[in-house]
Amino acid sequence: MSSPMASAASRDSGADLAGPLVIAVRDLTKIYDVGEVQVPALRGVSLDVVPGEFVSMTGPSGSGKSTFMHLLGCLDGPTSGQYFLNGKDVSHLTSRELARVRNTEIGFVFQGFNLLSRTSALENVELPLLYAGGVSAVARRQRATEALTAVGLGDRLGHHPNQLSGGQQQRVAIARALVNNPTLLLADEPTGNLDTKTSVEVMGIFQRLNIERGITIVLVTHEADIAEYGTRIITFRDGVVLDDTAIEHRRIA
Repeated sequence: MSSPMASAASRDSGADLAGPLVIAVRDLTKIYDVGEVQVPALRGVSLDVVPGEFVSMTGPSGSGKSTFMHLLGCLDGPTSGQYFLNGKDVSHLTSRELARVRNTEIGFVFQGFNLLSRTSALENVELPLLYAGGVSAVARRQRATEALTAVGLGDRLGHHPNQLSGGQQQRVAIARALVNNPTLLLADEPTGNLDTKTSVEVMGIFQRLNIERGITIVLVTHEADIAEYGTRIITFRDGVVLDDTAIEHRRIA
């Protein structure tokens, strides 16, 4: 078992934070104002994630793991502390700058798939490229096709979400997260709406992307068996990291 603060203690300068880390978080806090009451969701979290790790984050409801995921995804900003993504401090970027980071450096996979119902699988996957701009229609189609093929849906390009199973919809969502070649893939309860067999299939896709492509993955789950597909488990409780453990023999899908 490793100490959650060990890596932080060895890197305490800005120069060090610019090294080969995908994620470097230092004393990150998040406080929500609920009426006249301040509710601390994160109470000073510090940790590192190196390229190629598959990190599972667990903890009970209200532990801070979802808040931390939102900060990692640049969907929200911290109250205090620093967050370095690929060596760049993104803690206090403008909304426009954060949008660019989200679209070019981070891929998102959510529990609810978040697909557009009236568009095909191919068109759903093309969306991030359309938003980014500067990519021709031919290139968008090619890259989206390659992403869907990578998740086993090369024969479902024209299917709409209502023509796909839950597992296939999540595969489309994973392909959409991959199409911009992000350095970091964030997955928030990606198996929460899936049965056991389909959950294992989806985790197998994540593992292949991690092992074969070296994509860094951070996954939030409340299911202990799903967490074991990662290479490291970080447990949150009451807004702090309670435990940070490398998995010597992870579960293989």
